[in-house]
Parts: sequence; C-alpha cells; structure tokens
Amino acid sequence: MAATVQDAIMLLGDSLTQGGYEMNGFAAKLAHVYNRKMDVINRGFSGYNTDWILPVFEQCFATQHEQQHVPKVRILVIWFGANDAAPPPKDQHVPLDRFRANLRKLLWMVRAPESPRYSPDTRIVLMTPPPVNTAQRDRAQRAKSPPKELDRDFETTKRYAEAVGEVGNLESVPVVDLWNKLFDAAGRREAGLEEFLTDGLHLNEKGYAIVFDELVKTIKENYPKYHYDNMQSVFAYFDILANNRDDYMELTKKRSAFLE
Repeated sequence: MAATVQDAIMLLGDSLTQGGYEMNGFAAKLAHVYNRKMDVINRGFSGYNTDWILPVFEQCFATQHEQQHVPKVRILVIWFGANDAAPPPKDQHVPLDRFRANLRKLLWMVRAPESPRYSPDTRIVLMTPPPVNTAQRDRAQRAKSPPKELDRDFETTKRYAEAVGEVGNLESVPVVDLWNKLFDAAGRREAGLEEFLTDGLHLNEKGYAIVFDELVKTIKENYPKYHYDNMQSVFAYFDILANNRDDYMELTKKRSAFLE
C-alpha cells in the first residue's frame, strides 16, 4: 500500500471528468503541473448524474475519522449537469430543482461541521456542463448500431449550466462557466462547437484545453495558495541533493508543499 505523502485534488464528475485522463485531457494536464506537489484523483463516472453520485461520493470521500489516515483533499472539483440535462424520460434525467438540491448536498457533505465528511481544509470549485451541438450529436447517435435518437437539447443544457452558477452564487463557491467559455470560443454559434466536441456532447483536445485553462485560472484567482506556481515539491529536487551531498538524509525528508 502506498504511503500518504502528498495532498490531493479530487475531480468528481461524469464521463467528461472520466475522460480527463485521455491524451491532453484536463486531468492529465493537472497531474503534470501538480507533479510532486499534489496528486490528482479522478473520480469521474461515465453516465452518472447527481442522483447516482451522492451515494458514491459517500464512499469516495473520507469521513472525519478516516481523514487522518488518507491524503487530504485540498481541492474538490465538482462537474455535473451534462447527464442530468438529458430530456425525460431518459434514465439519466434529473429535474432541475433536484439537480440544484443535489449539488448543494454535495457541498454540505464537505463544508458543514455536522456532516460526517466535514473537511474544513477542502476548497471547492463547481464547473458547468459545456454546451451541446445537437446536429453533431444527432449524427453521432444515428451512426450507432443500432441507431439511437437524439438525447440532448441545447437550451436545456444551458439551463442546467445556469443552475450551477446559481448554486455557486448562493453558496459562495467559485464556478468555472464552461458553457459560456466554450460557446464564446465557438463564436456564439452552435455549429461552431464542432471544433471542440467529439460527438456533440464530449470534449476533444481543444475543448479540454479550455477546461484546463479556465480551471487553473479559477484556482489562481480564488485559492492562490493552491496554485501550482505557489507550491514547492514535497521532496527536494535532485540538484539540491547533488549540491549538498552530506545532508541528503535530512534534505530527503517529506516537507509541506505549501510555501508559508
């Protein structure tokens, strides 16, 4: 079993998060820039909505009693809405009011002192679902075997993105507005989104580049202590050891990644 040596960033979400470890995905880039400073834990679950993630999160996030024995989650990124916004009667659909309530429940589980998973050292970032390209999505669905019907709607996903912003504002949690950032990059045209999506719903490398840039920007603006440029490696770099050979036993001791 690996020993606990570094704190962590936890990414909680659906397939957009799960796919973040693909080549040049946002999670892979985060792992690179936080290398030797914080570990990146990907808890993305393809197909999941906020109803289904609540009992899973209870198993993924340590209780107060357990927290002293596991890596401390310094940043929790919550990214849902893409599946919740599936139109009824799709199994993934979660009504808008319950979607808001589920997001607030996730926040409560981490931030409320009375919660078994209360973690005062954890900082949270919410992210909105990206916009969908219905024409591109329809083509992708029809190309499946057997063909499937269109399962997303542009305006509906927009409402769920707005709901994430509302929850963030109500709970004083920073929000990465990916819906508008990607739509802006597409020239405010739904057809322009094809440059950033693989199938009208999921992101390609260009789409994930925007996710990474906006998430890192949000961390820097709201939680500057946790931005990788303001941290040091937990274990000293080799050149320090090479220049201080007689002291390597002392210099190789674990240290805080945070510059006080």
